[in-house]
Amino acid sequence: MTGPAVRDLQRRLRELDPGAPTDETGSFGTATEAAVRQLQDERGLDVTGVVDIATWRTLVENGYRLGDRPLYHHRPLLRGDDVADLQVRLGSLGFDAGWVDGIFGPDTERALKDFQRNAGVPTDGIAGASTIAELDRLGSKSARSEPVVRVREREHLRRRAGAGLIGQRIIVGESGTMGALADATGRRLRHAGAQVLTLHDPDLSDQARVANRFEGDVYVGLTSRRAPQCRVHYFCTDRFESWGGKKLAHDLAGLLHALLPQAEVLVKGDPTPVLRETRMPAIWCELGPVEEVVRLHHDLALVITDALTGWGDGLDTDSDVSIS
Repeated sequence: MTGPAVRDLQRRLRELDPGAPTDETGSFGTATEAAVRQLQDERGLDVTGVVDIATWRTLVENGYRLGDRPLYHHRPLLRGDDVADLQVRLGSLGFDAGWVDGIFGPDTERALKDFQRNAGVPTDGIAGASTIAELDRLGSKSARSEPVVRVREREHLRRRAGAGLIGQRIIVGESGTMGALADATGRRLRHAGAQVLTLHDPDLSDQARVANRFEGDVYVGLTSRRAPQCRVHYFCTDRFESWGGKKLAHDLAGLLHALLPQAEVLVKGDPTPVLRETRMPAIWCELGPVEEVVRLHHDLALVITDALTGWGDGLDTDSDVSIS
């Protein structure tokens, strides 16, 4: 393919990775495909080399920095890393913007107006130049403060500690390749006393919306990899990470390593869309090789259940939650 759409794609890819090799401008060749595959691989997307809706959305959302555009509440909702940065800054100053999902919704608008009212700038609900300048000025005094959402997450998990799975509201989702594993995991979790919602939906944004309506305690997403490698993702941006998601990701990775010794097991913090959009601790699990996953799906269901069972019991609410 050639043309202005390809030029736009290449420009956005270069902004994310200035050193990446590219084809002739406006021509979608092997180097552009490799850059797309790298983006998909890093963000937990299906590695196809095809710029589908999920890939394009990820590319656009990760290209914005706070101040690149005015931010405000309208339809469709504004999304991006700049929105997540705004939410973190507001939360660090004590203004509750809700979950740091990079989506400018009513909670973010309310927190922004509260900040503007307190800072003495026009209370218009728009994060423009004057508001961002005031955030920069005040933010330097609270750079090490925990956002409100992180404090709330820790307190919620602290209250859950010791309860095991009894009464936990757990969402297990898969996008089309892990149906048997998702169902087996759901059965084990229900047997252990959890309230479980199992989702089989290729649209992960739809999964996130349903999970949020369910008001779950945790989301576990499952997909397969052909390579002998497992990746467990948790939500992390430049300025925020889900403390509970990170803990669960590491707990599960340890158990996966014992079950699949031939597979490399990695834990990655990134703003994969489904992790960004679920307003709760969440992990996205890529499991491989696929043949072993199919053969061991009952054992994997037990491992996931064990990780969730011990997750709350092992939480250390005084642990360091800074981003490494």
